[in-house]
Amino acid sequence: MDLNQLTAISPIDGRYRKQLQHLDEYFSEYALIKYRVLVEVEYFLFLSEKKFFKADAKTKQHFLDVVANFSIADAQQIKDTEKITNHDVKAVEYFLKAELDKCGAVALKEWVHFGLTSQDINNTAIPLLWKNSIEQEYLPAVINLQSAIYKLAVGFKNVSMLARTHGQPASPTMLGKELLVFVERLENQIQLFSYIPFTAKFGGATGNFNAHNIAYPKYKWIKFANDFVETKLGLQRQQYTTQIEHYDVLAAHFDAVKRINTILIDFCRDVWTYISMDYFKQKTIKGEIGSSAMPHKVNPIDFENAEGNLGIANALLEHLSAKLPISRLQRDLTDSTVLRNIGTPIAHTVLSIKSIEKGLSKLVLNEAKLKEDLDNNWAVVAEAIQTVLRRENYPQPYEALKELTRGKNAIDKKAIHQFIAGLKVSAAIKKELKTITPHNYTGI
Repeated sequence: MDLNQLTAISPIDGRYRKQLQHLDEYFSEYALIKYRVLVEVEYFLFLSEKKFFKADAKTKQHFLDVVANFSIADAQQIKDTEKITNHDVKAVEYFLKAELDKCGAVALKEWVHFGLTSQDINNTAIPLLWKNSIEQEYLPAVINLQSAIYKLAVGFKNVSMLARTHGQPASPTMLGKELLVFVERLENQIQLFSYIPFTAKFGGATGNFNAHNIAYPKYKWIKFANDFVETKLGLQRQQYTTQIEHYDVLAAHFDAVKRINTILIDFCRDVWTYISMDYFKQKTIKGEIGSSAMPHKVNPIDFENAEGNLGIANALLEHLSAKLPISRLQRDLTDSTVLRNIGTPIAHTVLSIKSIEKGLSKLVLNEAKLKEDLDNNWAVVAEAIQTVLRRENYPQPYEALKELTRGKNAIDKKAIHQFIAGLKVSAAIKKELKTITPHNYTGI
């Protein structure tokens, strides 16, 4: 069967293709080839800039145009060459040498890929596409979601809500504040993420500039490489490497995404629970069906979809961060296959964020239910009463409230006020205690 949305094995390229196809620019085979071409071109031009050879304006512009206009057909040409070479980076080298033929710069062909190993290209191209995907797609998506949660929090800042610890009624809270918890958690992790650099390896076959140094023993190749990686590619060069980069920093990126995803899983479960408690209703869409058997149902599918996809993403991120920093001696190939999958957890994550945003847009606050739960749980003001009594040095207030409330089923306003009336305190204190309700005992 030909590949399409119905025949794709992965739902990323099938069911969810429309929502995720923009990620092709970073994580597809085409994207990887394009970024390899970009690095090779930038390296060639940098060599020219450093006077290793002279490339005329026509040649330079031609190479810049190759990158700017790189097409699917160009990528396919490189893939066709790879069928012969059985080497993906070498196929890129041959493609660029053919481009030099086209612009009459035949004498410069051997400066393409000069002194490099394949990983000098892969371990700069992949960090570069990763950097662009994080800065242009992932982090903006997370920040936008954080903003959406913040807006909800502001809108619900004055909405009292029964809290639950261990699933049991607890001291009341504010719905807006509970959402701000997630806003702050996301903000903290986004900030931590921003501290992690984007690093690259660039240093020859085993990291020592062997080929470069044998050709030009007096040249300052370390400075050259640092300048190239940092000024031309916008990455940070690792100074001591084997044939491949350490991947420690990339693993830190994966762990950072995983931590953010874990927060979002927690958020999805809380919102799902609030929906199940009827604190939120969901806007219905004409034609949609919640259950094939139960017509009344409006299921929280967006949060369930997000939770599932976030779980898949985290499982993959866990493997990526655990596997990539480990390689035998100066290098084995186990990193190559794994690296080709870095886009998959990001795709699942981006899909999850879209699902959460969709779910949030459907939420309708059922304030009557929140008030009902508060009215049915007057026992939660026991903490407030015993704390005021502690202030007044009343004997054993905790024990007195425990006896009144713990395990009791019918603690209502009347029962609480009867208890207050029986206290041996001043009328002013009794008046103060009677102003406390589940609706206003919400802290600051």
